[in-house]
Amino acid sequence: MITTNPFDDDKLREECGIFGVSSGETASAIVALGLHALQHRGQEAAGITSWDGNDFHTHRAMGHVAGNFDRDEVIRGLPGESACGHVRYSTTGETSLRNVQPLYAELNSGGFAVAHNGNISNAMKLRRELIRRGSIFQSTSDTEVIIHLVATSSYRTLLDKFIDALKQIEGAYSLIVMTPEGMIACRDPLGIRPLVMGKLGDATIFASETVAFDVVGADYVRSIDPGELVIVTNSGEIRTHRPFGETHARPCIFEHVYFSRPDSIIDNSSVYSVRKAIGAQLAIENPVGADYVIPVPDSGVPAAIGYAQQSGIPFELGIIRSHYIGRTFIQPGDKVRHLGVKLKHNANRALIEGRRIVLIDDSIVRGTTSLKIVQMMREAGAAEVHMRIASPPTKHSCFYGVDTPERTKLLAHKLDIGGMQDFIHADSLAFISIDGLYKALGEAKRADIRPQYCDACFTGDYPTTLTDQDEVVVQNQFELLAERVV
Repeated sequence: MITTNPFDDDKLREECGIFGVSSGETASAIVALGLHALQHRGQEAAGITSWDGNDFHTHRAMGHVAGNFDRDEVIRGLPGESACGHVRYSTTGETSLRNVQPLYAELNSGGFAVAHNGNISNAMKLRRELIRRGSIFQSTSDTEVIIHLVATSSYRTLLDKFIDALKQIEGAYSLIVMTPEGMIACRDPLGIRPLVMGKLGDATIFASETVAFDVVGADYVRSIDPGELVIVTNSGEIRTHRPFGETHARPCIFEHVYFSRPDSIIDNSSVYSVRKAIGAQLAIENPVGADYVIPVPDSGVPAAIGYAQQSGIPFELGIIRSHYIGRTFIQPGDKVRHLGVKLKHNANRALIEGRRIVLIDDSIVRGTTSLKIVQMMREAGAAEVHMRIASPPTKHSCFYGVDTPERTKLLAHKLDIGGMQDFIHADSLAFISIDGLYKALGEAKRADIRPQYCDACFTGDYPTTLTDQDEVVVQNQFELLAERVV
């Protein structure tokens, strides 16, 4: 039986990653390289669609970019000077090839391909309405709703049809769209999901993170603004539209905490520097006497460096991670499953034995990983094990494109900090405060009205309506009432 690695299963999954090239030679090869750099954002599936001036070509596959897009025959089958690609985790829709993006359809105006990072929070309602009007869906992905809204719009031009579709959807989206007229890149009015623009020679490039530009040798130009549409014609002309008027940005704060690679620039800030600042603030708020500061690899490393520098406690690698273990492995029984945990992480016993240690991690989701890590430290002979978390407690589910467990499965929803400390068997447990997190991001504190970021996973303050979720809540309440009546 193949199951998910228990360490990966206890992390918030990183939504998706998108990458597009307009007017560039060997566009699909550049997209494949860009997707390699964004692989951390989605490891279930990958796809690329290209446009050769006459026809669209698509290759989609389950699994990683490597092995699916590193063969010459695949790239040769994706000709053209424009291409877009996608790496995916399933946040909406089943895990199957029919949901792998980019999604493509032949509309009245010609071919239409879309790569989407985010989640449409009224997709179920829109889907029901579209089906009643005669639309036939080929996937269970919320992204396909966009295609049908464009196809059924009564506006005349394709751009107006697309804007009409965007004004009907709620939630979070960064999109790269390809049509016979050119490429469109856009973000939702709050800019919840990231999207940046770069240049590679005469080619215009879009990506979820700047690290993808570094890999392909492109120059970073700027972030796409919240609510902005950037249009690149086949001749290379760039135009912008702002159909939503003035907007108030609420980008996802968890991009800084965990999702983005530390060598990326998000909201004009170095992710690595921000994570070090978070660790330093964590040390100011939650000091502890210890011999070593030890990161939980790899996401806890920058924050641990910041904690160590601020506290004066030496930074050491007390947990060694194997980089040769994939996200899945054989686990034929409980005993072997327990031993399999050490395939990916193992305690540096010679360092830890008899020492007081501070473990630094980016978050606690279900708590199972923290429990295993603390147990591993105990078995290696640690005298004391203290846990410090570089984000506030994750108490609420995300409905904006992050694969979050149901709220009832989040440890911080079920237990207070004392209860969480007992659950993971740590000598102490502490989290950075929400105001401390904002301070590390350069803000004085979290604004009470219209906060600077989307932090709903910590605060429950969702910046948009959640139509589908509200319907589910009402339906559950109705069913519960019906059971009581019976």
